[in-house]
Amino acid sequence: MHTSLAWIDYLIMVIYFAFVLGIGFALKRFMKTSTDFFLSGRSIPAWVAGLAFISANLGAQEVIGMAASGAKYGISTAHFYWLGAIPAMAFVGLFMMPFYYGSRARSVPEYLRLRFDEKTRGLNAISFAAMTVFSSGASMYVMAKLIVTLGIFDPVVEAMGMPPSYVFHLSILVSALITLGYVYLGGLTSAIYNEVLQFFLIVAGFFPLVWLGMRNVGGWEGLIAKCPPGFGHAWKGMTNPETNPLGVEVIGLAMGLGFVLSFGYWCTDFLVVQRAMAADSMTSARRTPLIAAVPKMIFPFLVILPGLIAVALPTPTAADAPEAGSQVVSEAETMGRGLIPAKVKADGSVELDSAGKPVLDYDLAIPRLLIHYFPTGLLGLGLTALLASFMSGMAGNITAFNTVWTFDIYQAYLQKPIQKVIPFQATDKHYLWMGHFATLAGTVVSVAAAYVAAQFNNIMELLQLVFAFVNAPLLATFLLGMFWKRATANGAFYGLLSGILAATAHHALTLPMGSASGVKGAWIANLHEYRSEMAQNFWTAIWAFGVCFVVSIVVSFLTRPRPDDELRGLVYSLTKHDVEHGLPWYRKPETLGVVVVLMSIALNIIFR
Repeated sequence: MHTSLAWIDYLIMVIYFAFVLGIGFALKRFMKTSTDFFLSGRSIPAWVAGLAFISANLGAQEVIGMAASGAKYGISTAHFYWLGAIPAMAFVGLFMMPFYYGSRARSVPEYLRLRFDEKTRGLNAISFAAMTVFSSGASMYVMAKLIVTLGIFDPVVEAMGMPPSYVFHLSILVSALITLGYVYLGGLTSAIYNEVLQFFLIVAGFFPLVWLGMRNVGGWEGLIAKCPPGFGHAWKGMTNPETNPLGVEVIGLAMGLGFVLSFGYWCTDFLVVQRAMAADSMTSARRTPLIAAVPKMIFPFLVILPGLIAVALPTPTAADAPEAGSQVVSEAETMGRGLIPAKVKADGSVELDSAGKPVLDYDLAIPRLLIHYFPTGLLGLGLTALLASFMSGMAGNITAFNTVWTFDIYQAYLQKPIQKVIPFQATDKHYLWMGHFATLAGTVVSVAAAYVAAQFNNIMELLQLVFAFVNAPLLATFLLGMFWKRATANGAFYGLLSGILAATAHHALTLPMGSASGVKGAWIANLHEYRSEMAQNFWTAIWAFGVCFVVSIVVSFLTRPRPDDELRGLVYSLTKHDVEHGLPWYRKPETLGVVVVLMSIALNIIFR
């Protein structure tokens, strides 16, 4: 299914990208020091930081991944928000921010160095750098899929006499170059102000999409009647993996997603915390995640419902296959479900699972809906909203990568050995240069990660797998370090390492049903099959967290803890908490936190 864009669609996209790069040029004058480039000089107001906090998480992984998950698992995908993100964001705002903002650590690994030691920071910095690159690569992959679907570069590739498969490679290259451009020019401030712009663009682009789709399928009742069984309930059937679309039971859901993955992502991911640390005061920093939680609660209606709508619409038949499409493309569409086509391999054939059924390309839910519903002009706005989301995902990850690389890997481990061989002055200008170099290197490695992402049919499943390896064990280390003063440096390091190894072992020995051994698991042996990729991810996270937690405690008891004096400001019980004096009760972060959690509980009850 290809569509042709009119000149007005291209004009809207060109104006947007000119504006984005213009912001980068305008801000370049203010990027005098490395603090300006990496932390925006801590000058961003709370509401801007709050919207950037949510927009940094509003990349391809959310817009495309949540719609893909909605199409695959139904409304139970909303657990990522109402069971996972909202309680975690409230916890970050009320408990974690005083530590991050108060210690003025430039990154999460730096906090680990202050609380534990250098080797724990180093291990986390390396695993985190790998995670940001995978996330950025996922954004690049889906952006390339969108460009292929729209046929934007088809005439260019045809004119150059290249085979059609080159459109995908060209799309990845172009998306990488644009992202590189604006992060290089303006650092974090460029990324933050663009994220706020993108937040409004995405809402403007997706609201009419949902409204048109819901009207078309006959409202909520019509939507649920046309979707597969169980798609309309978030909690029904959760007592058994066999009786719900997510293929997971209550323990796996509540512990794996609700606690480990969600708290692990929101509490320890520098990508999102960095936005709050750029706020202009402690109160603003604490309020940032709480302000972000309110629109976050409503986002399932913008990003998950399109997936359900795409499944509920009638499946195309050979008779109404697009005139421009080849027989293979129309075959992929007729073998799909609703607007979701079957995944097509590089040789043009339809991809089948181990049971011989077509593998559906859930990542195309949003692009197909846009093409299906939007007329000329509005299609340009929808596409700009999507492209904005990809930019947000890639730029956010690459900005976080360059900070962690420069301060936590290069400055900590590589600079001194290099200086012994090639003497040079480590000035602020030198670190600024290194930040720019890291931006370039991070983009190049992200391109390689995009080709790994191509092995999955739902980008959210790849991302949750990466988070299970990195964030799940890190959460155990963090909670012990922050709330248990007996936790020691060796306990943290060996716990973190054991957690990563536990995730690796679990992935190597289990497989989702219908998948082939390899990237999705069972690359040593297949000892257990899960009903879905997501169920496997939740349990990978539980194993990583559990092993890290236990090993950290055991090793901590066998080693000597640091004296209390050295832990002030690093452990909750030994930290003097800044109380916001003179604030009325309704402006206190605690009040906002309670309201946010109660609203989340209400949504769980309504959609049970």
